[in-house]
Amino acid sequence: MLTINGDSVEPRTAKRKIETTSNNAKANDSSVGKIFLKILLSCCNIVLSLLSKRIDYKISTAFRTKKLAMFKRTHLLSFFLIFHLNINSQVVSNLPTLGDRVSGAVSVEQEKQIGEAFLGQIYAQAPLINDPMIQEFTELLIYRISETSALSERSFNVVLIDDKTLNAFAAPGGIIGINGGLFLNADDESQFASVISHELAHLSQRHFARNILRGSDTNMASALVMISALALAIIANNPSAFIAGPAALSQENLRYSRNLEKEADRFGFNNLIKAGYDPKSMGEMFENMVQIRRLSGDQIPEFLLTHPVSSSRVSDAFNAADQTGIIGGKRNSIDYQFIRGRLKADYYKPINNSYNYFKEILEADKSNENIYALVRSYYHATKFQESLDALGLLLKKFPKDIMLQLTNAEILFGMGNLEAAKTQAEEVLRISPKNYPATMLYSKILSGLDEFYLAEESLRDLLITKKNNPLIWLQLSEIQRAGKNILGYHMSLGEYYLILGQIDESLNQFRFALKLSEENFQTMEYILEKIKLLQTNLRNRAR
Repeated sequence: MLTINGDSVEPRTAKRKIETTSNNAKANDSSVGKIFLKILLSCCNIVLSLLSKRIDYKISTAFRTKKLAMFKRTHLLSFFLIFHLNINSQVVSNLPTLGDRVSGAVSVEQEKQIGEAFLGQIYAQAPLINDPMIQEFTELLIYRISETSALSERSFNVVLIDDKTLNAFAAPGGIIGINGGLFLNADDESQFASVISHELAHLSQRHFARNILRGSDTNMASALVMISALALAIIANNPSAFIAGPAALSQENLRYSRNLEKEADRFGFNNLIKAGYDPKSMGEMFENMVQIRRLSGDQIPEFLLTHPVSSSRVSDAFNAADQTGIIGGKRNSIDYQFIRGRLKADYYKPINNSYNYFKEILEADKSNENIYALVRSYYHATKFQESLDALGLLLKKFPKDIMLQLTNAEILFGMGNLEAAKTQAEEVLRISPKNYPATMLYSKILSGLDEFYLAEESLRDLLITKKNNPLIWLQLSEIQRAGKNILGYHMSLGEYYLILGQIDESLNQFRFALKLSEENFQTMEYILEKIKLLQTNLRNRAR
């Protein structure tokens, strides 16, 4: 057996054992959990009443009644989710066991419903990275790492947040959120994978449900602090406003949450090894986090406020790696280097003059990552020929790399060489049919060539498997508008706003579409059903 943080760690071939409790305990804890949730909702109503009377925000009565009503039902549970996933990570013993008691507090189906509501909030409120190339790479990597995790159901919604600070989170229903800054602060794919494996452990061990179960024993004043802090954050549109809530929690809550983080470290470490990565990468990522903390001054990233890394946690990770007896392992991939270089160029300011900076960097370090960053920086500056020339250096080394071929098509499209871009994109799709970033780019190229019908059809093929991807619906609506398909334009926008949880906007778009669908009975029936569903959702929100 191996040890990490003083606990047993499974070797590569070991099977995890899950203890279950008696049916009586299940029934008892189920009722306790339900009672606790009812009490919390009552407390939420109290806080909301106080907020509406006492908080001196200049908001209209309509805003207060509508937004706070929405908050009561969805933001409350989302806050507990976020709070749980961003808790401190110190070493405490006596881990709780996972068993039927958890499902008594929150069922798997309820977790999925909570996750769906939370996902809608992310889409509606958070700035997203609209880059299919980065999205595709991240999704494939997460699915690959999850194959050796303790998860029994591997279905994910991967959300990329357009923020260069370090952060990642996991939410019920298989939601994985990643800031662009995680790529910037993870030096290679193995370090990145160590964070992902940790977040997957939160899901496999159902930490959200277990935190709710534990909540039945917590102080109600703490719950009020959390709820009121979130209310301030939502109304003020200031995410940092609710940091004070977790900071004010009782020590008992903190102790339990540290246990969950400790367990996520343990399961994540096992997953990292089984996936073939270098065991030392987790300790190295912890060291990176320590360094970021030292250089941050007073502007500490939220992830480090809620996930402080102690010297013991770093040493425990390296000791565990030594005890495996595994020397080496997968460190990096060429595509991770390209993605990291792409984001480095995207986040450099001023973006239109970043190529001078990356030219200097390249003179000192001619890495593939830095070459790609130069390619991307030339692209941002609309120096397309220079971008193609720099890309040529990489294509000589990796002529069959799909990401490089897509980058080539992207640059050709940017410089207006649509036929050449189309040929390159078609070549990628021949090798990798229905490839997400290739199809998204291909549809733009077809639209630029006024081949609107083919552009629409290519995106509709994507929607068969990615119907909840708002970016595809948005791009489809733009192509339909360019092609004068006004009915389709309003319907696609309606779907887009629906995914974002913006019911009023979605309803308006489908009403516009209804006026244009009078000669198409099937389409009219579909739109009427959508309108009926949306109106029901609005009535439920108003209650």
